[in-house]
Amino acid sequence: MIRPATPADAPAIAAIWNAVIRDSLATFTTLEKDPATLAAQIATGTPWWVACVNDAVQGHATYGQFRGGPGYVYSMEHSIHLSNSAKGMGMGRALMAALESHARAQGVHVMVAGVSSENPEGQAFHARLGYAECGRILQAGHKWGRWLDLVLMQKILT
Repeated sequence: MIRPATPADAPAIAAIWNAVIRDSLATFTTLEKDPATLAAQIATGTPWWVACVNDAVQGHATYGQFRGGPGYVYSMEHSIHLSNSAKGMGMGRALMAALESHARAQGVHVMVAGVSSENPEGQAFHARLGYAECGRILQAGHKWGRWLDLVLMQKILT
């Protein structure tokens, strides 16, 4: 089941996101997410969805403005993460459908994905959803003693 996130979902969202941060190169950050901070973001109305199985959060997706300023008001960047047990079950696709539907209703023109070059599964996932690579920033990130490229992918929504 896909539903809007509530502040009560923040600990589960943080657990999923922090596993990605600690255990993979899918994100460049090494700073783990704080459940209280996530709960506050959700409470302010940040667009956020969760995928649940038997009421347990197994994934989440959110989006926000790609860059600051009025010239970018119709360009958004999203984040999506699934628990390892939820991968391959269609939850990612369902989360993205909810996210993109909401974004279209808000007049969003383009959705951007910033995907680590060390995350070929993430690149393939986005390509299957109609995202196309539109740029690559070489050595944009550094984690675990390695320089990592950032692959930018986009989908025109309107």
